[in-house]
Amino acid sequence: MKKPSLLVIFLTVFLDLVGFGIVLPLLPVYSENFGASGLLVGVIMASFSAMQFLFAPAWGRWSDKVGRRPVLLISNFGSAVSYALFAVASGMKGDAALGMLIVSRVFAGICGANISVAQAYIADITPPADRSKRMGLIGMAFGLGFILGPALSGLSLAGFNVFGLKFNGFGITGPGWVAAAMCFGNFLLTFAILKESRQPSSEHAPERPRFTQWTHTLARPQVGLLVWLFFLATFAFTCFETTLGLLVSETFKLDIHKPEDAKVIGYLFAYCGIVGAFVQGGAIGRAVKKLGERKLIVVSLLCTAASLAPLPFVRSWGGLLVVLALLAIGSSLARPPIFGLISILTPAHEQGATIGVTQSFGSLARIAGPIFAGSLFHFHPSWPY
Repeated sequence: MKKPSLLVIFLTVFLDLVGFGIVLPLLPVYSENFGASGLLVGVIMASFSAMQFLFAPAWGRWSDKVGRRPVLLISNFGSAVSYALFAVASGMKGDAALGMLIVSRVFAGICGANISVAQAYIADITPPADRSKRMGLIGMAFGLGFILGPALSGLSLAGFNVFGLKFNGFGITGPGWVAAAMCFGNFLLTFAILKESRQPSSEHAPERPRFTQWTHTLARPQVGLLVWLFFLATFAFTCFETTLGLLVSETFKLDIHKPEDAKVIGYLFAYCGIVGAFVQGGAIGRAVKKLGERKLIVVSLLCTAASLAPLPFVRSWGGLLVVLALLAIGSSLARPPIFGLISILTPAHEQGATIGVTQSFGSLARIAGPIFAGSLFHFHPSWPY
């Protein structure tokens, strides 16, 4: 069961992030085109993470009770519906379009249980010694999906003309419908192939209110520390994500409003994603065996700090690529051992709830990080770093 199940879990996260990557680059543009203020654009962008922050622990706790498979099916189907709503909103105008856009992102965030439940699924079917390595598969799927998604977004919107092959694209609603179709295909794949991983036992997930579950998880010393480490690692990376385009534009005198210059920023993010996917797809297993989870987490945070500190002062493209590679390696080494160690320290009947709380703190970091970094960047580009 394990190999087919791992493949489906990998594809579940990969396809989910492809769909997310298809839509994400379009949100600010669509929002502005519909007449949204800067504040409202920020609200629309943050609504997905805000809903994940609120609902991820509940989905994880429910998966502990009823099993991983039904929760993944609901999440996959809900994601397909949310992207269909996004496609409909893309073809509308004015306040109605903005309202539908907000509804689509809120619904996507509520249904976005895929990653935390997928991680709990891996914990169910993997012995403790291999969990950090297997958690790297989630990170690899995350990175690859996020690289491919924006590329598919442009192709489905505007098409292509390469070597005589021409495709005109699907127009402004195309990216949403493509993302919806991929998520629905993911739902069908999960329904047809994925078996349940949560085995019945005498222990059952306790019924706790949302905030009680958070305090329960954070009150466990080692697990609570790991949750906060994940929050800080995610916070630092979102600060980088938010300001890299602005920083590179200012340092190398690019105009991000010009397509050829905007592509450079996209290539830099793709470069980071490829390096990260390589690390999480192969190197992470050897690193865990050599160092163990605790030392590897320390190394990852040191690498991240050592790359963020000089980033605002790099003045050459070669130097920039070296620093970004170190940042991608550091950030990629953090996630798998953190979640691997959390799963090892957590009882089987609380895997979903605990990982859900951890993911909710990651969502909180993705809300706070852009606000923090964007505000400080206007005072001085080096301050967020």
